[in-house]
Amino acid sequence: MPSAYFVSDLHITSPEDPCAHLFTTFLRTLSGKTNITHLFLLGDIFDLWVADHRYFIDRYRPIIDEIRRLRDEGVEISYFEGNHDLYLCYYWAEQLRVRVCEGPVYVRLGERTLRLEHGDQMDPDDKGYRFLRWFLRTPPVRFLTHHLPGPVIVRIGDRASVGSRHYTSNRKTISPDDAIDKIRAHARRVHAEKPFDIIISGHVHIRDDCTIGDGHASFRSVNLGSWLDAPCYFKLDDNVAEFFELQADETEQSTPHTATRMISL
Repeated sequence: MPSAYFVSDLHITSPEDPCAHLFTTFLRTLSGKTNITHLFLLGDIFDLWVADHRYFIDRYRPIIDEIRRLRDEGVEISYFEGNHDLYLCYYWAEQLRVRVCEGPVYVRLGERTLRLEHGDQMDPDDKGYRFLRWFLRTPPVRFLTHHLPGPVIVRIGDRASVGSRHYTSNRKTISPDDAIDKIRAHARRVHAEKPFDIIISGHVHIRDDCTIGDGHASFRSVNLGSWLDAPCYFKLDDNVAEFFELQADETEQSTPHTATRMISL
């Protein structure tokens, strides 16, 4: 019986970040569970991670150790590149042996077909971001990010992150209702192209969970929200398909989906 856990948009900034401690604890609680088969990291786990630079590996060693422990226990781990974590194949795939996904994938879990993605391509009208996403993945940029010294990458990445937040805060911030409309419109669009039972995404910092359609044509759309608002994970198995919030005392609480405030991406 597959049992999968999904998280996204933690935006961990440092080892001292409360989200770093909570995520490490969360991973540790998964270790040894006989029922967990999959862990899906749907992007922007870190506020910055580029390629296989030693700076990031050393900085987030406790998290990496817990990921490695779960992998050794037989958990299938998939890490989706977001807009803050790029070129993950160099370390996460080649050295940690974690599945790295650069775009949307379809996964069969039990009787369900899932479409999984970070979600940064949801808005077809955001031409500026789509160009930036393409540019950052061109061969010359890939070569430079892999071969430039780690400190240089960190400085460039930090400036880009600040610029991105300024852009989204001043130009791209939208209301929760508009954000939910975009999430659900994207779900309808890609379902018409290739049907699935559930789409699970991140990127948009708002939690949303709804059933679209009716009868045989219905499917479920889940957006995971951000740990900057309310740390949580989504669990899916034959008996459960719901959100659980995480608390500092390591307790798990089932929670209905809620629309949280829209924040910068």
